[in-house]
Amino acid sequence: MNSNNVPKPNKRSNLRNILGREYYSLKRQLKWLQMSREFAKPDANVKLAHSIMRHRSMMLRPLREVEMYLQHNKITNLRLAIAPIHGIVIRPGETFSIWQRVGRPTAKRGFLEGLVLHNGRIEKGIGGGLCQLGNLLYWMALHSPLTITERYRHGFDVFPDINRTIPFACGATLAYNYIDLQLRNDTDDTFQINLWIDEEYLNGAILSDRESEFEYKIYETDHLIKMQPWGGYTRHNRIWRRQTSLIDGLTSETLVTENHAIMMYNPLLTA
Repeated sequence: MNSNNVPKPNKRSNLRNILGREYYSLKRQLKWLQMSREFAKPDANVKLAHSIMRHRSMMLRPLREVEMYLQHNKITNLRLAIAPIHGIVIRPGETFSIWQRVGRPTAKRGFLEGLVLHNGRIEKGIGGGLCQLGNLLYWMALHSPLTITERYRHGFDVFPDINRTIPFACGATLAYNYIDLQLRNDTDDTFQINLWIDEEYLNGAILSDRESEFEYKIYETDHLIKMQPWGGYTRHNRIWRRQTSLIDGLTSETLVTENHAIMMYNPLLTA
């Protein structure tokens, strides 16, 4: 790992944060106008048959010092967010963007107050909790031929692990509209994303018009928790993808990303 030294986060004024968000939001909207013909769209007439990847994540989790109503609100937010994505068809050369499909999450549209992360602090905000959708889609995309063209890692490790089943930091943080997850189809195949909610889980599936030629495994190396000179703890790892051909068995490995996150809890007290 190049460096495990992480500087102490800087605190910006509220005015600077607001102006910065609006600037980058406008910049992203202009980019969307330029790319409008390249974005994937839902097609009710398309029902692809070959499953590439399925995954699910529990919606209600026991989080310390978090009011439960915020997690129930998150379920409402997820229902609203997945509606314009479910069934989307990504044809060759097209790009899928979460925010281009979901739009701005506002109270007027029915989004509720949920958990949001701001400069490492847990706060309440309209549309909170949608990072769970980003996490699910990113994990599925890693197990598919789709190219991940935009993804932002979580800069903070907020909660201790609870029954973790996938490597640390295999998620994608979201903030309307410039902190996005985008997937591009660089293959000759067509893909479809389906999303649905049951009593316990947010569910997702990536489908294709033909069977996959590859098998994927995502794993981590170099996991490390380190105390920084400024007194805080940070968490680090590397995420790799192993791709195995189902035709000839040839295998290739690719470094997906390096993660460096500031821990918002003391690992010595939660181990």
